[in-house]
Amino acid sequence: MNIKKMGLYFFMLLIWGNVQSQTSPFSISIEPFKIPGLGGIQSFAFGRHDGKWLIVGGRLDGLHQRQPFASFDLAGHNNQIFVIDPVARQKWSAPLSSLTAGIREQLKSTNMEFYQQNNFLYLIGGYGYSETLGDHTTFENLTAIDVPSVMKAIIDGRDFTSFIRQIRDPLFQVAGGRLEKIEDVYHLVGGQKFIGRYNPMGPAHGPGFEQEYTNQIRKFKLMDNGTTITIDHLPGFTDEQQLHRRDYNVVPQILPDGQFGLTAFSGVFQKQVDLPFLNCVNIDATSYAVNDNFVQHYNHYHCANIPIFSAFGNEMHTIFFGGIAQFYDSSGILVQDNNVPFVKTVARVTRTADGSMAEYKLPVELPGLLGAGSEFIPLENLPRYENSVLKLDDFPNGVTHLGYIFGGISSAAANVFWINDGSQSVASSQLIKVNLIKNQSTATDELNRHSNGSLQLRVYPNPNNGFLNMHFQIIQNTDIQISLWTLDGRKLDEETKMNVGKGQHHIEKRFPDLMKQQAILLKFETSYERDTRVLLVGE
Repeated sequence: MNIKKMGLYFFMLLIWGNVQSQTSPFSISIEPFKIPGLGGIQSFAFGRHDGKWLIVGGRLDGLHQRQPFASFDLAGHNNQIFVIDPVARQKWSAPLSSLTAGIREQLKSTNMEFYQQNNFLYLIGGYGYSETLGDHTTFENLTAIDVPSVMKAIIDGRDFTSFIRQIRDPLFQVAGGRLEKIEDVYHLVGGQKFIGRYNPMGPAHGPGFEQEYTNQIRKFKLMDNGTTITIDHLPGFTDEQQLHRRDYNVVPQILPDGQFGLTAFSGVFQKQVDLPFLNCVNIDATSYAVNDNFVQHYNHYHCANIPIFSAFGNEMHTIFFGGIAQFYDSSGILVQDNNVPFVKTVARVTRTADGSMAEYKLPVELPGLLGAGSEFIPLENLPRYENSVLKLDDFPNGVTHLGYIFGGISSAAANVFWINDGSQSVASSQLIKVNLIKNQSTATDELNRHSNGSLQLRVYPNPNNGFLNMHFQIIQNTDIQISLWTLDGRKLDEETKMNVGKGQHHIEKRFPDLMKQQAILLKFETSYERDTRVLLVGE
């Protein structure tokens, strides 16, 4: 962004006041480092034991390419299991070749759902190439790994195949969902079944493919005596609109009533438009509820995240690190980019005692366009609830080391998909030490005031060529005023719509003079709320 345009953005910030600094309940600091000889990986699964990590599956390359012959190619499969010691900065590895074909194929896949219960790491689904089928598929397996035994065998250079077991179940044929627990019930949330080679032109082009979102929360109990795994499937939920999500964050929560729960944050893609969800879904032990009164603008794709709860204030905080998002902050202005770029934003979503949620941009950023497909691996001795949510009130004042961010995609530019030949992004080998600083009175985060509004305004395309689509929600009958402004404060257009009724609405408008600008400001006002958006202009 040039200096002139930066100055104009500051001018808009003074006019519209999109952000507001607020004192933070804690602050976050990061310390990047690397382990010599450790390669990059993204969208993997991990287990933990005795301070070490077991890394399984994932991709060794960056963002997948567009061409079916190059997308998710065999060279990017992870054919090994890794053990990493982040303190001693050591790594060990062993090939998967000694495993049976069914286990080996799944453990080479990407975007598996996973959960560690005591010593066992459970892996579900995943997308990858099957030598048995001669094609790419989503695997319909659950695999159990005895983490301490496999780690020790790999470090000692011994065979580990007897410590890995597998069962088959069609309901586990899912990739890109998330696996979490509420009490003793597993929740497999969202995701998809994808069979064949990826093609951005759709399933009817080229080699073709099958893609089927689960649109579900699948619930089950798992019994494991170390030899036999038994699954008891329970009634779940189906929602073809709101659970149509994949490649996103489902994070353990402490709900306002003190119960354990989950929140599904954002996700891709909406059924009506190829854009991320901006709302969230709150899940408890017996039901789920869509929250349309909260809008998440940052961190839409799966990325490293940390759940932190304060019982004293009954506040649930979730920290997100980078990834991919439809919005980013530019000098205090929320910029919408429907190409959904890579970002370096670190943000906090906080739920208060009354259930309301708001989003805050932290003053720290990742050291590059990182985070998509990364994981936060916490230390094992932190004060936490049984569902792994950290207990903020039990942390001492000052600096506490929480754990590490590892892996993910590192991109050379924000938007690389349509020019991607495999060189614009890589799987990151970056490790980032994450610290929490408690009771630092000078810590401030920027409230994104759009996040707790009810308008749910979506404006597309962006960049824009003079034809705007506006989708929004009205919660009471109201007049609407829509205006366009230049970056130096000159009004280009204004329209008022009278007595618009409650519900979802869509407006299409043409602005023939738009192409004379580099960027414009859209101001959208009702009698009870307003929103502003920066729109880039271009073909």
